[in-house]
Amino acid sequence: MSQHDIVIKSPDEVKSYPATVKVYTRTGDKGTSALFTGERRPKDDAVFEALGTTDELSSLLGLAAAHLEGTAAGGLAPRLEVVQCLLQDVGSNVATPPGAASQAKIERTRFDPDGRHCARLEEWIDELSVGLPVHRSFILPSGGAAAATLHVARTVCRRAERALVPLQPDIDRAAFVFVNRLSDFLFVAARWTAMKQGATEKIYVHHKGRSTDHDQD
Repeated sequence: MSQHDIVIKSPDEVKSYPATVKVYTRTGDKGTSALFTGERRPKDDAVFEALGTTDELSSLLGLAAAHLEGTAAGGLAPRLEVVQCLLQDVGSNVATPPGAASQAKIERTRFDPDGRHCARLEEWIDELSVGLPVHRSFILPSGGAAAATLHVARTVCRRAERALVPLQPDIDRAAFVFVNRLSDFLFVAARWTAMKQGATEKIYVHHKGRSTDHDQD
């Protein structure tokens, strides 16, 4: 196991916060928040927009994993947990603009310098793509609760990618590439989940070729 491998610890192995540590600090009551560098910026700064979106994405992955529990697609859940951890690392990189950070903090928050995490995502995409039904139309977000949640996560991932665009000069390129590739993984993961659970994917049909029970003509 290399130093870049992620080890998911059990709850018993994770040290909990002492009871005396409070969740609230009151430091953000005036509408600012701190970067890892210590610099304070308005909470609507582009950095916090990106951080909030990756946090939202991680929350959706947790919801998707909950829907996967006890199903034929449950084997996907550990991969989603790895992705959640990597999104935390992306956030650390985003929260450490090099112009305001010490070299030690820059090194500490550097993301995927050897491209290993992105390569692993591509391996997962190729693996999950095997045997997927081929459709020649757009696939609508569908396929059961877990698959549909993964589709929602995919759309939030695309929003996270857009939020990162103006920050590219101040973040590692690998962080941006990872989020871009992640949306592809989530699309394939949603389709794979629907297939494993025996759920039907709904396909786009142009309105001229669509009929419904409400059509009278």
